[in-house]
Parts: sequence; C-alpha cells; structure tokens
Amino acid sequence: MRALLFLFLATFAFADEAPRVSAWNGYERLDFKVADHAGLIVKPKTPAEGKPWIWRTEFFGHEPQGDIALLAAGWHVAYFQVSDMYGAPSSIELMAKFYENVTGTMGLAKRVTLEGFSRGGLYAVNFAAAHPDKTAALYLDAPVLDIRSWPGGKGKGRGDKGCWQQAMKIYNLTEETVPAFKGNPLDFAEALAKAGIPIISVCGDADDTVPFPENTKLFAEKYTAAGGKIEVIAKPGVNHHPHSLKDPKPIVDFLLKNALK
Repeated sequence: MRALLFLFLATFAFADEAPRVSAWNGYERLDFKVADHAGLIVKPKTPAEGKPWIWRTEFFGHEPQGDIALLAAGWHVAYFQVSDMYGAPSSIELMAKFYENVTGTMGLAKRVTLEGFSRGGLYAVNFAAAHPDKTAALYLDAPVLDIRSWPGGKGKGRGDKGCWQQAMKIYNLTEETVPAFKGNPLDFAEALAKAGIPIISVCGDADDTVPFPENTKLFAEKYTAAGGKIEVIAKPGVNHHPHSLKDPKPIVDFLLKNALK
C-alpha cells in the first residue's frame, strides 16, 4: 500500500503539492498547483492512443459539452489558472511550466490542443505562437484576438475599463504606445499558418463584446491568406453568449481529424 502511495505522489513530483482527487461529470479529476497556480486534469476512462489532451485556457466548466465529448473519445482535459494576465509573456512562461509538468509526469501528448474561450483566446494563440512545436490545434470560441478590441474598446465593442487598465499594466503599455503594439494574436496569424496549426473557431456574428469583424474575421482572413487551415462557424445573430454549440460534434470531428496527425 505504501509503495502504491509513493508511486502516486511521485507521479506529481513536479507539482507544488499532492493532487486532490474528485469527480467531474463522471470522470476522475485531479487538482494541484504548479508554480503556485491552480491547475487540473480530468482523466478519460480509457485514454486514446498517444494520450491526446485539450487545454482550456479560461473559464473551465463553462459550456463543457465539447470537453465532455472529447473525454468520451479518450482525451484528457486540462486547465491552468493564469487569470487577469491577458496572454502576456509572463502568463505564457507559467503555462509552459504547467505543460512541462503534465507532459512529463502524466505522459500526455507532446502536442496539445488549446481551447480559448473569450479572453482565453489570448492565452491559447499566444502560447501556440511561442510554442508551435507543442501545439496540435486550436479551438477558439468567441475569442479575444486583439486587446485593443477587448478590453480596450478601441473599435466597435464596449470594452472594460478595469480590465483595460490591468492589460496595459501587465503588457507595460500606455494609451500612447498601444496603437503600435505588436503582441496580439492577430500579429501571429501568419507565423501560425506557416507552422501548419489547424484552427476551428466558433463565434456569434452579432457579438458586441468581442466583435467578430475585429477579431476572428480579421484573424481568419490573415490565416487563410498565409495558407493556414482554419474553419470558422459563425452563428447568425448570436452575441458573445452562448459559447460553443449545443451539439459539439462539428468541433469534436474537426479536432479528431486534424489534431491527431
């Protein structure tokens, strides 16, 4: 018994503490910390070959139908909390530590699918841009792809004054330097396309929080022009919510086809 306990703890030797075990939608969930930030892994009942995984970068558990369907297909589901960091380089460094932890200790696939809901799009795309060799695919859902659009509110969206001050501070920007800023996901579209990373994006075309024309539409145009593979599902008349699709099959099918190569 002691040997089994030692093996269990050794599996998470690179985490800050032993994991807390619970259940999530009928699957085993492990909660632990890396670099003093909360993370979790939900394990499938029978892992698929190669242990593929999808990493929700924000809002874990919100509209989880895609994650649940992938669990049933043998994928692991992950989340690591770096909230209020807006995809800045410091958050990407923390995410890299989580990635090294779970690939090293749990044997998860070396190439991960990143899942960016709303502001989670900043983390998903910026991680992929920093680590294209570690990225299998992107699933973006009403994603923020330009901090000037949200939270800046510099276009047609409402923005968020409090979040905008946070974002400018963590990126070391001012209102004067923001127009020339080149660290947005939009700025990485061509490089990611050339890296061959497949993307699916689900958006409402009437989104007044993260406007579709300023984010996904513009990103997709750049991606396609650079020769990248991107599928956009634009939901007519839908605002920022609800996220995802009631039936996640188109999302799941895209990932099963394109992320496991």
